[in-house]
Amino acid sequence: MWTVVYIAPNKKDALRVQEALAKEGFLVKIKPIGIEGDNSTYEVMVPEAEVEEAMEILNEM
Repeated sequence: MWTVVYIAPNKKDALRVQEALAKEGFLVKIKPIGIEGDNSTYEVMVPEAEVEEAMEILNEM
């Protein structure tokens, strides 16, 4: 099951967070909230088992 670890205000930020987590070895998905577009809000998700570790990385950013 996937768990949201970050809500990005736009696609650019979502992709930046996705890239940072992927570089650390996490599986990452992004999903728009509502209509997809560059200025839409996005959920950044990781597998449930990796949430704590992913949050540590996000807190260091």
